[in-house]
Amino acid sequence: MKTLWAPWRMEYILSDQKAGPCIFCPGDNREMDQSRLILHVGELSMVLMNRFPYNNGHLLAAPARHVSGLELLTREERLDLLTTVTLSVEILKKVMNPEGFNVGLNLGKVAGAGVEDHMHFHIVPRWNGDHNYMTVIGEVRVIPEHIERTYQKLLPHFKELSVVNGGEK
Repeated sequence: MKTLWAPWRMEYILSDQKAGPCIFCPGDNREMDQSRLILHVGELSMVLMNRFPYNNGHLLAAPARHVSGLELLTREERLDLLTTVTLSVEILKKVMNPEGFNVGLNLGKVAGAGVEDHMHFHIVPRWNGDHNYMTVIGEVRVIPEHIERTYQKLLPHFKELSVVNGGEK
């Protein structure tokens, strides 16, 4: 038997996902954004990196307000959130040059929502061959770039979003 060491996963395995503040509630203090991997906080929505990504550049877009489902969003929040998802895809295209994307949301625990009381979109850039034998046979993902390096590459583009009124270009 071969062993693949991934000690950074222990933090996730041992963490109590229900303890502590909601990862998607940005709060008013922007000083912790980098350690929380928050790229953008707008008036109605936010974007952060997935600390336990499916692929390099895996982003999460959520409403700023703590809600569990689409039907609980106002019309303005729905428009802003979808605009934020769209702009996130555009930034990932520019910075990481992916060949495609998986974009979606899991509503409810049985649908796969890890944080079911604050809805969020997953935005996962994809490249041909990005899942190889490690994923298929070993059930292990290989992320080619450190998450903090990816954060630093994406952050300037998301800072531009924060300056623009309502995220519109």
